[in-house]
Amino acid sequence: LLDAVTHDLRTPLTSIKAAVTTLLDEPESGGLRDEDRSELLEIVNEETDRLNDFIEKLVGLARLEAGEFGQPPVPGSVEEIIQNAVDRASRRLGQRRVEVVIPADLPPVAVNSISVSEAVFTVIDNAAKFSGPESVVRISAEVLGPAIEISIEDQGPGLPKELGDRIFEKFVRADAGHSGRGAGLGLGLAFARGILETQHGSIRF
Repeated sequence: LLDAVTHDLRTPLTSIKAAVTTLLDEPESGGLRDEDRSELLEIVNEETDRLNDFIEKLVGLARLEAGEFGQPPVPGSVEEIIQNAVDRASRRLGQRRVEVVIPADLPPVAVNSISVSEAVFTVIDNAAKFSGPESVVRISAEVLGPAIEISIEDQGPGLPKELGDRIFEKFVRADAGHSGRGAGLGLGLAFARGILETQHGSIRF
């Protein structure tokens, strides 16, 4: 665990340090092209976001385990919950096409909208990480008995069947070879599950 945490902190810090060092050395190196400077600043911005997201997940999980995350339910719109999550994830989604399918007659839900939107954002963010840059992310909602189910589908490689719902446990993750990229520490989906459970909801693969 310590090795994984250290890796997830050190990797973005190394990228930020390298980019900033290059920018600081610019006068001595004869100057950078505008596009190179912009690319370095984008690296700093993206890696800072990555660090911030990692720390937020760690703090959020600690709050969940301490019983400090639960919020009182207030009837709210499923469409607003989803749209807020999509808006927040827009930069992560990049060129991916997002399809949102929500019935017009969907009833309100008695949950804390901010908390549930955070969980939906986390799953959308995960879909963006493990799907192609020009693929489709589809989000839908429907009434299932006494509950409302929100589904998020992407066109990534999927998960190994043997993982199943264990993927929602802390520190469980698909290996980097399967995902085609760094797999992270395995906190995001555990965080989403924890949030939904405080709202008497659930999540499944």
